[in-house]
Amino acid sequence: MAHPFYFNIAETLEKFRRKQISPVELVSAHLNRIEQIQPQLNPFVHIDAESARARSRDSESRITRGESLRPLEGIPLTVKSCLDVAGWPCPAGSLLRKDYVPSANATLVSRLEDGGAILLGNTNTPEFLMAYETDNRLTGKTSNPWNPAYSAGGSSGGEAAAIASGCSMGGVGSDGGGSIRTPAHFCGICGLKPTPGRIPATGHFPPGAGAFGWIGVVGPMARTVADLRALFTVMSGPDPGDALSAPIPLREISAVDLRGLRIGILENPELGRPTPETLSTLRRAAQLLCDLNHRVEPIKLENLDQALELWWFFFGPAIADLFRQSTKGKESQLSPMLVAYLGVAQTEPKVTLDSFQKACVDRDLVRASLIRQLRDVPILLSGVSTAPAFQHGAGNYHRGNPHNYLDTMRFSQWLNIAGFPGLSLPMGQSLEGLPINIQLIARPHEEELLLAVAAQLEQARGPWQPPPI
Repeated sequence: MAHPFYFNIAETLEKFRRKQISPVELVSAHLNRIEQIQPQLNPFVHIDAESARARSRDSESRITRGESLRPLEGIPLTVKSCLDVAGWPCPAGSLLRKDYVPSANATLVSRLEDGGAILLGNTNTPEFLMAYETDNRLTGKTSNPWNPAYSAGGSSGGEAAAIASGCSMGGVGSDGGGSIRTPAHFCGICGLKPTPGRIPATGHFPPGAGAFGWIGVVGPMARTVADLRALFTVMSGPDPGDALSAPIPLREISAVDLRGLRIGILENPELGRPTPETLSTLRRAAQLLCDLNHRVEPIKLENLDQALELWWFFFGPAIADLFRQSTKGKESQLSPMLVAYLGVAQTEPKVTLDSFQKACVDRDLVRASLIRQLRDVPILLSGVSTAPAFQHGAGNYHRGNPHNYLDTMRFSQWLNIAGFPGLSLPMGQSLEGLPINIQLIARPHEEELLLAVAAQLEQARGPWQPPPI
């Protein structure tokens, strides 16, 4: 029998119905697992065992009384520590926020709890979420469950490590340039970056408002696509606190919808040069999609180089200007990785009103061009990054470094300027035994189709494999 902390959501709910395990036992198993893993990997910022045990007793009472199970009844989850949970510290990896404790939940947190989920704690991030490695001066670094000498990724690295190692059945990350999809890739789990507005980002730091609303989104992370879908279903829907939120109903995908889809293998050279093992993993995924009777063919997108330049304009110099203003006089408290990001961004041309307005217009024009090009191609297949996880400290923004983020992470970054949904799915391993994920991409607001194709590919791949920890 598998360890309870590696159950999936559907089988857990069925075991609750059959009285084969109780929410109290399941939460206890996860808390014990956290006690074992936290000293080794450091995924957590805060653990609320008392509240989790109390909520598990409430769930068990509901089941004993014969009440209908809510969609996430008794399911132990975690959230990234940049999302407001009432009464929990929400530092986003920064000494400058170490005393911030929100009084109200982020919208999606309330939705998860209303759906029956039990939140165990929140997870580690790089400072202000601005790196692809999770390390900071407040809570230290998070390690990869496949090999602790390697990074768990960022900025949702604590979340990915917690889920992959069995400390949590799933949770919530956020993504401004691959920050859900890359940690999922590094740690060998699934992660969904949705279209902006499909899941409300209300209660997230930094706030995604104004021209930055297209960049950052929140989304589910889990070990299986079915679990991603279960979390997405509960979390999605409009919210007045998110300016991009829209009343888009959930869609059921039928077998007819999945018949013979045209799937493009993204082959733009400006995305970088993947490792041979990454290319081999992509070829395996393409063959499995062919075996599923989809029409798989190479595709090159125009304007992708411009999309990447625009992403860095907003994510680099524009956002760095805002951080410099808010951290002025407090530079000595900043983490080295944030200081390095600010330094690289500062070498770019100064952001002016004219350059900012032009970038906003160009972003919309590039997005429209990409959507037009994919009118007859509902799904794309690509890498998540050019390589598997790097060793701690190896990645940065400095060009010339083999692990510099502006070269290695392009496969993920362009989606955050175009507003497309992307899903990171485990598919292979490197020679060192590190996970290699592929990325499936859909047109805006077509998350349901994306999840359905990912579920097909996951089934063809075979069962999810846990790390050796």
